Amino acid sequence: MHVHLLQHSPHRGPARLGDWLDSMGHSHTVFHLDEGELPPRPAEADALIVLDGPEEGEPAPDWERRERKLIERALDGRKPLLGIGYGARLIAEALGAGVSRGTYAETGWQAVTLADDSPFDLPERFEAFMWHREVFGLPEEALPLGGSRASPLQGFAWDAGRVVGLLCHLEATPESVTAMLDHLPRPEGDARSPHRQDREAMLADPRRFDRLAPLLDRLMTQWLRSGRAT
Repeated sequence: MHVHLLQHSPHRGPARLGDWLDSMGHSHTVFHLDEGELPPRPAEADALIVLDGPEEGEPAPDWERRERKLIERALDGRKPLLGIGYGARLIAEALGAGVSRGTYAETGWQAVTLADDSPFDLPERFEAFMWHREVFGLPEEALPLGGSRASPLQGFAWDAGRVVGLLCHLEATPESVTAMLDHLPRPEGDARSPHRQDREAMLADPRRFDRLAPLLDRLMTQWLRSGRAT
């Protein structure tokens, strides 16, 4: 299987996703939209991943319109589509769900509790890495992942799991988080949020990142299997 990934910032890359795809025998291509590369055509790959990017309220990049059209075409197709952070917000909007600023920013390691009707093959409670203020509603005919204290909806699955949107980051690594801390501004309102962590707390325990690896494996395996089944 060949997977296309859309990247929007040099500091918001695939992180562990690239290693996972390689380890499972899948090839992949990263399109750096922020560097002027054009989005690919849907027919050129077997699956599409839309990575994290700018927060709502920031000036719309010149590639956003083309990317939105690509997402709409992917939704109308039969291939697996995954969005993370900004990518999930674009998918949610394309499915008619609202996107808005959350009550609080959410950064660092936060607990996620699986929803009772969640279709995701994940533990009933787990830790995930967060870096956002914007949230989205549940699209029509989608099933929820579950939520954290600050964000009741941390993700959704649509079209029998072929399409997945994630607010949380299961792909995070120490290197990817360090890059964000070194180069990106904190989400709006982070300094006043009760759901924030400082740099030291985010990076203090490498085992937290290790525990994400099997969660990512379970989610990615389920996602790609669901896409092939449609």
